Amino acid sequence: MRKALFFIILLLIATDISAQDDLEYRMEIGAGVGMVSYEGDFNGNILKDMQPVVSVLLRRDINPYMALRILGSYGKLKGSSADVKTYYPELKDGAYTFDNTLIDLSATYEYNFWPYGTGHDYRGARRLTPYIFIGLGGTCVTGSGKTTATANFPLGVGVKYKLGERLNLNVEWAIHFSLSDELDGVKDPYLIKSSGAFKNADCYSALQVMLTYSISPKCRTCNKDD
Repeated sequence: MRKALFFIILLLIATDISAQDDLEYRMEIGAGVGMVSYEGDFNGNILKDMQPVVSVLLRRDINPYMALRILGSYGKLKGSSADVKTYYPELKDGAYTFDNTLIDLSATYEYNFWPYGTGHDYRGARRLTPYIFIGLGGTCVTGSGKTTATANFPLGVGVKYKLGERLNLNVEWAIHFSLSDELDGVKDPYLIKSSGAFKNADCYSALQVMLTYSISPKCRTCNKDD
């Protein structure tokens, strides 16, 4: 009986050790592709005129629940006044269309609903977890001989899945609230003065699939993260 109990204890200890034999990593680098949609005066449908977008990212994993991320994106914003039924006094002579280039750079804070990992690196970690993020970014839009630069506030949700010890798959949607009404090249087509940071401001949303690779393993013998 004692031998059997001793064997069970040894087995549990061995299982506990092997359950945490994967390394934890501090950083992730990666890229993504997806679709971006303009949302403003000349778009009444979030799915209309969606354009391709590509991104690169750098993520700093603070712990299995939290991360900081820098994301750079390049895409297009497209729309037309013919897509909405609103009457614009400035555009009474004909429909207005635009096809602008978008550059976005943002820094965001991510929160995972469940601890994220292989399950062999952090006790209780899961390969799949939903997450939310919020941050601050900069937007630059060019087109028709005009450039508009402004700040934006990204807010989004997503799902992470760990394909392997170092390989990660993310699917996310984010909306970027800008402080400008000229992402479409037209300021205040209603000809009505408004006040407030987000009053009559344009925004855009992006749905992306991202693949990242974990780098910079944590020191197992250190008492703190460097």
